[in-house]
Amino acid sequence: MTVKRFEELKVWQQAKELANLVYDFTNNSNFGRDRILADQTRRAAVSIMANIAEGFERGSNKEFIQFLFIAKGSCGELRSHLIFANERKYIHQDNFVRAVEMAAGISTMLFKFITYLQKVNVKSKRSQTSLTNSTK
Repeated sequence: MTVKRFEELKVWQQAKELANLVYDFTNNSNFGRDRILADQTRRAAVSIMANIAEGFERGSNKEFIQFLFIAKGSCGELRSHLIFANERKYIHQDNFVRAVEMAAGISTMLFKFITYLQKVNVKSKRSQTSLTNSTK
């Protein structure tokens, strides 16, 4: 199966779901009052999905892998922010557990995807299309 759009990637879909969850609970009064932490937490969550999308659109597996690593790093950053927010009692325990588990799961998915892409050295239709379009 050839993936033609980043929106088809399960890992991107999961990252979008996580970003929506983070936005929902950072609007909470306690979390929302700490504007710096709320902003950083949101940015980390959105960064995961954005880097998956940007890497996909770059057109080469090498660049895609680089952006997937950045997205994976953002998963760690998000988990760190969530742990701190939980210690400050900014986040309900159920939301904390759900978000941390989702971020860890996405990080695992990204690692497996990166490993797969590193093993295959075949250009995808995505790469060929991007190269064709850029030379016109």
